[in-house]
Amino acid sequence: MLESLDGKINSGNTDNLDVDRDWKNIAGLREGLQQYYDLEKETDLFSFNTGRVMAKIGVNKRADEPQKIDAVTFVILDNKPHLDERGVEYLSRWAGKLIVVTTNSEHPALTMQNEYSNVEVLKYDKIDLGQMLEDLHDRYGAEHLTIQSGGNMNGRFLREDLIDYVSVVVAPVLVGGRDTPTLVDGDAI
Repeated sequence: MLESLDGKINSGNTDNLDVDRDWKNIAGLREGLQQYYDLEKETDLFSFNTGRVMAKIGVNKRADEPQKIDAVTFVILDNKPHLDERGVEYLSRWAGKLIVVTTNSEHPALTMQNEYSNVEVLKYDKIDLGQMLEDLHDRYGAEHLTIQSGGNMNGRFLREDLIDYVSVVVAPVLVGGRDTPTLVDGDAI
């Protein structure tokens, strides 16, 4: 998880500014962000995030060819869905395997898993993070999972006692704001 000196993990309480998109254009931050990406490459082979985060970083609109990370499985929780067909296809070209976790019977990944050999869906009636982790372990051999989502999801994992280790990279910037997301958001622990 990347956070600024004031404990914030985003550039504000809207999607107007984005850590991945905007911080790389700021001298001093760009170098630190690259260090974070370098560390990120050394984390677990299962990487958890949300469809909202993936949509926010633009996977639904990207036309570039991603640098394939064959050894890494992306686990994306996406109920709304935030990902469209183009986003699922992009993620399938980026990750060795893409596992979409959803409660949405209309999620585009459900039909796309028949077209793309590395796309699978874990469909639930209700998301139980503990059960999801058990299923990832039993079906895919996931011993460890790096959680790289936002403060609310981090808070859910923490409240359900599903986090074993915390690694935080602190960036030399203050972004602040009362409503700006932090490492753990939601109700007080």
